[in-house]
Amino acid sequence: MASKLYVVGTPIGNLGDITYRAVEVLKSVDFIAAEDTRVSVKLLNYLGIKKPMVSYHEHNHKYSGESIIKRISDGESCAVITDAGMPCISDPGEDLVRLCAERDIPVEVVPGPSALISALAVSGLDTSKFVFEGFPSTAKNSRYDMFAACANEQRTIIFYEAPHKLISTLRDLYKFLGDRKITLCRELTKLHEEIIRTTLEKAQDIYDDTSNPPRGEYVLVVEGLEVKPEVLTQEDALNKVKELVAKGMRGADACREIAKTSGFSKSELYTLLISSD
Repeated sequence: MASKLYVVGTPIGNLGDITYRAVEVLKSVDFIAAEDTRVSVKLLNYLGIKKPMVSYHEHNHKYSGESIIKRISDGESCAVITDAGMPCISDPGEDLVRLCAERDIPVEVVPGPSALISALAVSGLDTSKFVFEGFPSTAKNSRYDMFAACANEQRTIIFYEAPHKLISTLRDLYKFLGDRKITLCRELTKLHEEIIRTTLEKAQDIYDDTSNPPRGEYVLVVEGLEVKPEVLTQEDALNKVKELVAKGMRGADACREIAKTSGFSKSELYTLLISSD
């Protein structure tokens, strides 16, 4: 294979989700950079692949990355994988890609399963616009700053969370965001997959019972802030249309834009605009 870095997605739970292309790349590269070689060897054994592996994770990525880059520069090919899902997303693999970009080393992506996209797809919430926040910080100030910023976020918000931190995160989300819809996705694609669609207030009650502690990895999909249309009089709405027209926007386009937030239809506003001339 060409001397380059291959970013290879691996299953997030169900080993059957590996792609044909991913298998071919893992078979063909010279070596594999894995987050935890003990975890990744299970996947490789399942696929019948034997390849040299190097450890590449958040605690060693600075010096390990340089070694990997040198090997690729010397003509070898490398696949970077994570324990589950797409590497380089909330993952030190992003630094490896950055090093390649800085040194003009080719990088090729081999797409695979993604926990955040899978959770969003089954959440039942708005999927047209979303923001991914990763794992909430455990440092109090950083954590609270992030949740405070999310309070005004109108897009669907996605978090990752570990089971032992889930309850405190649900409480903090409710405190900063108020009661909103949330979908809790647990152990996606695995034997005990669970999808709970509820609200932030009710979600806290689910785990209040000590007999039902959180288990497994979670993806939290939270409803964005709902912005209610501004209440305007006909005169106010018409003035806003005229302001946009004065800035160079076509009358019909200005009416369409103001109709989104005024409570008046585009045709109503256009009639008012024409009659006001």
